[in-house]
Amino acid sequence: MADKRDYYETLGISKGASADEIKKAYRSLAKKYHPDMNPGNAEAEQKFKEINEAYGVLSDEDKKAKYDQYGHAAFEQGGGFGGGGFGGFGGFDFDMGDIFSSFFGGGSSSSRRANAPQQGDDIGVRIVLSFEEAFFGCKKEISYGRIQKCGDCGGSGAEKGTSAEKCTKCNGTGTVRVQQRTAFGVMQSTAACPDCKGTGKIIKTPCSNCKGKGMVKINKKLEITIPAGIDDGQRIALRDQGNDGRNGGAPGDLIVQVSVRPHPIFERDGKDLYCEIPITFAEAALGAKIKIPTMEGEIDYDIPEGTQTGAMFTIRQKGVPDVNGRGKGNLYVKVVVETPKNLSEEQKKIMRSFAESCQEKNFSKRSSFFSRFRK
Repeated sequence: MADKRDYYETLGISKGASADEIKKAYRSLAKKYHPDMNPGNAEAEQKFKEINEAYGVLSDEDKKAKYDQYGHAAFEQGGGFGGGGFGGFGGFDFDMGDIFSSFFGGGSSSSRRANAPQQGDDIGVRIVLSFEEAFFGCKKEISYGRIQKCGDCGGSGAEKGTSAEKCTKCNGTGTVRVQQRTAFGVMQSTAACPDCKGTGKIIKTPCSNCKGKGMVKINKKLEITIPAGIDDGQRIALRDQGNDGRNGGAPGDLIVQVSVRPHPIFERDGKDLYCEIPITFAEAALGAKIKIPTMEGEIDYDIPEGTQTGAMFTIRQKGVPDVNGRGKGNLYVKVVVETPKNLSEEQKKIMRSFAESCQEKNFSKRSSFFSRFRK
C-alpha cells in the first residue's frame, strides 16, 4: 500500500488533530465530494471513497492508534484487521444519519425527534388605531385563534383514565436506525419510527375531544394596552400568548402589528408633528395672536409683524410622546398667507390705495430679487 495517501493528508489535518477536528474536516470534505452533490463525477466519487476510508480509521481510537504506529501496513492482510484491506471499506459501518442529515435533511436526528420539546408558533394579528388612540394610548380587546393543550387529556392525546404507552419498536425515542449497503459500504441513518410516527408513544384510546392530537384550536379574547406614542407599522410582542408548545415546549408569542389612520391636520415624523395654518394678509403684515391647534387642545401664539408665507414656528414639547416614556417631540407650524378673494369694489379701492402708498423698503425680498436680476 505504498501508493495510498496518508489518511491525515486525505482529510487535510495534522497528526495531532482532535476527534472534533477530524469530524469537522470529514464533514466538510464529505459534503463537497458526496455523489449526490457531484452526479456522474468519477473523480469526486473516488475522493469520497478515500475520505470515508480515512475517517473510518481516524475516528476510531483503536484503529487510529494502530495506524499511527504502523501506517497502512496495519490494515494489510494479517496486519491487524484481516480481511483483505478496505475493498469497499472492508465492512466498516458509517453512521451517515448524523453527518449527512445536516446536508440533506436539515439537522441531526436528535433535533428532528418528534417527542422532543417544541416551542409553540408565534401568532400575528393586526389592529387599526385612530391617530388619537396612537397618540394618547388606549386599551383594545382583540380576538384571535390559538392552539393550546387539550383540556380533557392535558395534551397527552389519550382518553381520560388512560395513558399513552411507550413505543416498543423505538423504545420511546421516536426514531429507528436504518442500514443500507451501498458501493461505499454500509451506511446508517435515522428515521421516524413507523409505528409511533416519531412521537415515541402509542395511544390505544385517543381522546374524544382532540382526536388524539393533544391540541385543540380555540378563539381567545385578550385586552391589550397600547402605549402612548406608538407609530404606524410598529409591533407589540405579548410573551407566551401564541400557540402552546408540544412535549413541554414553551408557548409562542402574540405579535400585534399596529396600523394608524392618518390625521386630517397633523402629519407625523417620528416624535414630531407638522401642520400648516392659514393666516390673513393683515395678520402676516401687522403681527397677531393666533390660535394653534395641538393634540391636547388649542394654544395662543404670537406671530411677529412681517411674517412671510412658509415661515415655520416651533412649539416645544407638543409633539408625540416617546413610546418608552422619554419626553415628547415638537410641533412645527408652517404659516401660509392666504390671498383674499371676492373683494368688493370698496375693498379693491382700499387695496389699491394701500399698494400705492407702499415703497420698496416695504418689500425687501421683491427689491432684492429685481436688483439681482438687473445685475
